Amino acid sequence: MATETLSLVGSPFVPVAIGFFGLGTGYFIWGGQALFDFPQSTPDVNRTMGMWGFWMPGFLQFLTGVYLIVGLTWFDVFGNAAPLYMAGLAFTAYGIHWFAMAHRRYIGSSSAPDGWMAIAFLFLSALGVDVFYRAGDVPVTLIFIGLTLIYLVEIPTRFLSWKTGARLVGLFQLVTGIWLMYCTYTTAIHLALGGKA
Repeated sequence: MATETLSLVGSPFVPVAIGFFGLGTGYFIWGGQALFDFPQSTPDVNRTMGMWGFWMPGFLQFLTGVYLIVGLTWFDVFGNAAPLYMAGLAFTAYGIHWFAMAHRRYIGSSSAPDGWMAIAFLFLSALGVDVFYRAGDVPVTLIFIGLTLIYLVEIPTRFLSWKTGARLVGLFQLVTGIWLMYCTYTTAIHLALGGKA
């Protein structure tokens, strides 16, 4: 019996815009609420914030990360795009991180342990800065600089219950969210229209 080999054609359609849009939406919702204190936190508002956090930055980043890792390792459909490995790692890890944060917020449990989580994600964010800077990808490097600033402030904010820190995290999330929407736009234009605006 002959063995058949499955061979897939390479694809230029790297799904990063999905992850950019999901995280950007999450940062608009969570960052906007933290910065402007609107709507004010209530159990109902926190449950809604939790649902949005689970589905947009959580699910869309996780989906993107798994798609990238599988495309790079099992099917080799993205060619020699080694920096995408870092993107796959980051999208997957950040997606699961958002699942946990969203669930925590939905059920109303303490955010203090998030300070320990922020240490690991500060490391992952700094790693992303290093990888994409070396790869010469300035737009994605800027995303990871935004993430690094968020987690750098998140650590003392959670450990010390620093009220001003929560607003500063919200500011960095909102600014990073704006940049993520720009990256979503440019990526979609590039892939869908061949770079024609």
